[in-house]
Amino acid sequence: MSDAEKKALELMAEAEKKLGGGKSFLGGLFGSSDKTSDAIECYQRAANMFKMAKKWGSAGEAFSKSAELHLKNGSKHDAATNWVDAATCYKKTDTKEAVTCLNHSIDLYQEMGRFSIAAKHNQTIAEILESDGDLAQSIIYFEKAADMFKGEESNAAANKALLKVAAHAGLMEDYTKATRVYEEIAASSLESSLLKYSAKEYFFRASICHLCVDVLNAKQALDRYADMYPAFQDTREFKFVRSLTNALEEEDIDTFTETVQEFDSISRLEQWYTTLLLRIKKTMNNDGELC
Repeated sequence: MSDAEKKALELMAEAEKKLGGGKSFLGGLFGSSDKTSDAIECYQRAANMFKMAKKWGSAGEAFSKSAELHLKNGSKHDAATNWVDAATCYKKTDTKEAVTCLNHSIDLYQEMGRFSIAAKHNQTIAEILESDGDLAQSIIYFEKAADMFKGEESNAAANKALLKVAAHAGLMEDYTKATRVYEEIAASSLESSLLKYSAKEYFFRASICHLCVDVLNAKQALDRYADMYPAFQDTREFKFVRSLTNALEEEDIDTFTETVQEFDSISRLEQWYTTLLLRIKKTMNNDGELC
């Protein structure tokens, strides 16, 4: 056991002693607030010592105890801050506890009207769940973050979160949600001269999602996107999806594969695209290779 860990354990014991020991009548009347403040200080010092010793779970527990005492004292801001500190420690060893602590902080920040901060912590939870492979729960928290960012007029941050929603929805085969989000963001991008060009990618992603449903769906979507954004028709992405729809209509798996290979050789496709394109190809045969 390192010196830092020993000191941290001593401070934890001291905090417990301050909270539970020496309760006289006069101490109960006049001393409880001071003892609580002293205990908070001990827990926070212990947490930092545990961090020095790289005992992340113990550090998270110490910060959580400090947060609970701050809340008991009516200091919501300090409690929320300590729960975030606890989550930062727990993220290294116990992501479930990290999410629990962040949810405590989010509740407090919402009560205080600090919605931008609450949104950021919802996004952090979403990213933790994303890393753990829990895309369904990740989507829920990215949507919460997006709603809060929108409420605070942080549209760029909201769209960033919503793009995660769409991407994960596509991977989970919820193509209706994915296309709806991509189309909404594309439409809003077209309203800005600075963001208009980015609509190409969102229409491209939506087109691939439509293609996962059926060919007619994709063809109609392409026509609709071309009406909304005429320049889209001249892009490699538009022509690529059009070629894929033709290959699917003709049940020509060789042309489908060659089309993907040709596009990928010029513009490397992200894993998200190849995952969905592989699904589409599997509807044509049981071959597991795209390229």
